[in-house]
Amino acid sequence: MTSHAGVGDGSPPRPSVIVTRERPGELGALLTEYGADVVHVPLIRVVEPDDGGAALRDALRRLDRYDWLVVTSAAGAERVGAAARQHGGVKLAAVGTATGRVLEELAGRPVDITPARQVATELARELVRATGLPPARILVAQADRAAPTLTDALLDAGHDVHPVTAYATRLVEPDPARIDGADALLLASGSAARSWVDAFGPVGPPVIVAIGPTTSAVAEELGLKITAVAADHSIGGLVAELARHVPRLRRHG
Repeated sequence: MTSHAGVGDGSPPRPSVIVTRERPGELGALLTEYGADVVHVPLIRVVEPDDGGAALRDALRRLDRYDWLVVTSAAGAERVGAAARQHGGVKLAAVGTATGRVLEELAGRPVDITPARQVATELARELVRATGLPPARILVAQADRAAPTLTDALLDAGHDVHPVTAYATRLVEPDPARIDGADALLLASGSAARSWVDAFGPVGPPVIVAIGPTTSAVAEELGLKITAVAADHSIGGLVAELARHVPRLRRHG
């Protein structure tokens, strides 16, 4: 797939950038601002967990017993937002700004913690600083294949942590023709790197940028060659790092 945008007016074609998230969302919108052609190649779909959501429903019925409710994705926020609205005493934390906005809208109140660097390790640090002692009771709503990074850090800090599977993810079989001729690939999580290699093997476009060192380490362990790692581990930082390696990208407006 080669971008032809710009050919008719004599300008060079816009760079084509692959986004593998189920929903391009904030990342897709920002890439468009930079003048990219967004190639949406979702590699996972969100489904109900194996228990049909029973464990999550049980935890949310007892949400008033917790000090904090933590979500690590927009899909998780969608599944807990109504309960958060009903239990105004529980504090809210989200791994990133897009996830936080979903949670705020559904809960009807601000999220208490959203780390500037949108990765699990930074969210854990922010929570540890905010909770202090005595140990806080923390409910973490996450995917079935979530890495233990966040919960392990909170447990190590002495907190009472209850991770619950809010949803499951399943691999989507993409059309290989969708990625032909693409200029770049953005990886916003280690699971995205795994899903890419599961679908296409350890190959990719000329430029591959990872959102942070954890994602980069997963990708390289799987054989993907990473071009660069965002210095600012956020969606904005990811796109800004991409622009440094694809000169035709430039933010407009």
